[in-house]
Amino acid sequence: MSTASVPLPNWINYGLIPILNLTVAFLISGFVVWLIGESPLDALSLLIQGALGNGEGIGFTLYYATSFIFTGLSVAVAIHAGLFNIGSEGQAYLGGLGCALVALALDRYVPWYVTMPIAVVGAGLFGAAWAFIPAFLQAKRGSHIVITTIMFNYIGAALMVYLLVHVLIVPGKMAPETRTFLEGGQLPKLGWVMQLFGAKLGAAPFNVSFIIALVVSYLVWLLVWRTKLGFEMRTLGVSPTAAAYAGIPYARTVIIAMLLSGALAGMMALNPVMGSSARLQVEFVGGAGFVGIAVSLMGRNHPLGIIVAAILFGILYQGGDWISFEMPNITREMILVIQGLVILFAGALEYMFRPAMVRLYQQFKRG
Repeated sequence: MSTASVPLPNWINYGLIPILNLTVAFLISGFVVWLIGESPLDALSLLIQGALGNGEGIGFTLYYATSFIFTGLSVAVAIHAGLFNIGSEGQAYLGGLGCALVALALDRYVPWYVTMPIAVVGAGLFGAAWAFIPAFLQAKRGSHIVITTIMFNYIGAALMVYLLVHVLIVPGKMAPETRTFLEGGQLPKLGWVMQLFGAKLGAAPFNVSFIIALVVSYLVWLLVWRTKLGFEMRTLGVSPTAAAYAGIPYARTVIIAMLLSGALAGMMALNPVMGSSARLQVEFVGGAGFVGIAVSLMGRNHPLGIIVAAILFGILYQGGDWISFEMPNITREMILVIQGLVILFAGALEYMFRPAMVRLYQQFKRG
């Protein structure tokens, strides 16, 4: 029997194995830091200090984590239906267009709490629309979802550049961006959360979209594990043959799962577009769609695990910036190497230790 099919307790699947993957990733990262002449322990101390040492650092960490929660959920919903959505990056781009159009239309007339739910819907609809064609091609024509979603990432990025340069740009400005949203189109910061713990948010753009991300995580859990549609998606993901035998419509389930996945990716745009910069800019996604793949895999495609993994990657992003500032020998490119090692072991090699864990666990049970 393959070790992938041997059941293990949740504390091993969702606790011990991810911790082992992370430990190996950090050990190898420490070795790389040592090779360039810096202390791995000092680098780790700076990482923690920069990400969690004060209110501003925590605010930036949670700001990054918010984007990763949305894209991680996007990837996870598709995976539960047996689909590998690589297109969260492009879907988030189009989601940014959706929420920006809402903000531009309403920010003069209504307060933010009226604009916000409409922007959530707008971002979700635009993200879902960008996922529809790959979903349709997979469901009706057999085109592989990985290939089509990757292609749509580039198409989405090019489309956004065109719109920002030729359509949405402020007349007379050189920067390809929309006008700055008025207060009615901006999500308020969560400085009061930091004040509860006696800290100050400072310049960190930690905003209400974090609360939206937590609510959406709970709704995804309800959908996947407490609804008929979620059961159909999980059945299709485990065995398409069993799903067909049970009468679960393949095309409908694939399209709905991808629409939901695209909508979740689109909602990511609320964080940088309405919560941080208060305008739509080029490259606002910043690779969050691809990080969402590692976040989903590391979180075992469960909303709670995704939240924890997203915070970890938020720590890596914010703490990595602090390291590159305090340790000039460790450049931004070196930080990307460290992040890449974490993604490698938490994503591509997530089952590296599973065969050994299976053997140890079976020996423990027999003993």
